[in-house]
Amino acid sequence: MSEQQETVTQKIIPFMGQRKLAMVFSLVLLLVSLGSLATKGLNFGLDFTGGTLVEVGYSKVEPLTNIRNTIAEAGYNNAVVVHFGSETDILVRLPEGYSDKLGAELVAVLQQDFDGTIDLRRIEFVGPQVGDELKEQGGLAMLMALGMVMVYIAFRFQFKFSVGAVSALAHDVIIVLGIFSILQLDFDLTVLAAVLAVIGYSLNDTIVVSDRIRENFRKIRKADAEKVIDTSLTETLARTLVTSVTTLLVLIALFSYGGELIHGFAIALIIGVLVGTYSSIYVAANILLVMGISKEDLVIPVKEGAEIDDMP
Repeated sequence: MSEQQETVTQKIIPFMGQRKLAMVFSLVLLLVSLGSLATKGLNFGLDFTGGTLVEVGYSKVEPLTNIRNTIAEAGYNNAVVVHFGSETDILVRLPEGYSDKLGAELVAVLQQDFDGTIDLRRIEFVGPQVGDELKEQGGLAMLMALGMVMVYIAFRFQFKFSVGAVSALAHDVIIVLGIFSILQLDFDLTVLAAVLAVIGYSLNDTIVVSDRIRENFRKIRKADAEKVIDTSLTETLARTLVTSVTTLLVLIALFSYGGELIHGFAIALIIGVLVGTYSSIYVAANILLVMGISKEDLVIPVKEGAEIDDMP
């Protein structure tokens, strides 16, 4: 039995031995992300800024580059052109205001450099008032999600665990938003949905790790907090990596074959999965050590665990 325990001990990965380096790395990422968000902001899409959406159908495939160049040369600035379904269905997003003639004007412009036929499928207008409302509600949704997560973790585990979990989630969200700000990628409602999905994904991983940490604090009697956390992270590492890799494979497939309409959604989730895997190891657990987590914080009530605590 002692040889088995020694073998297990030798396989423990000293994650927390690098916690200071990880903390510096996270702080740098957060500062860069917050700095970009403060100076450059997000490149909000039509859902938030308002503008006109025009869907057209081509009789044969036309490269998006040619369509973008034609629209830009005609004076339609900052237009977004993507495939919508098949390669002959094109969605054009214009920041300009709506007019009844805008759709026909755009089709006439596109028809000049195209030898087939172009049909106007639909034209819709999203007002700036609706955009502001969506922006505000999206921000409130994220704050509410983080608040409810903190209450849930505090109720299920302990307050220190809730601080660690929410810190990890906030860390993930800020970095995802920061990368979108730095690269000035289009931020629309699909990306907002991806950010909320990142919160759910990271939370799931953090709860699994937290549950194992709590369990090991009660099982491993003579180890310090750092050793218990290293043991817990090592035991859950295989599950974490398998979940992350399989999720990434699906997201890469979506990015590669799902069309430009969901590129932002896939990119946000890919970043979120990578950062979330890192944060569940080095942010949530790191916060527990900073706050001085100990066995006393997780002691089992006497009526349920008196016999366990009295065991040698």
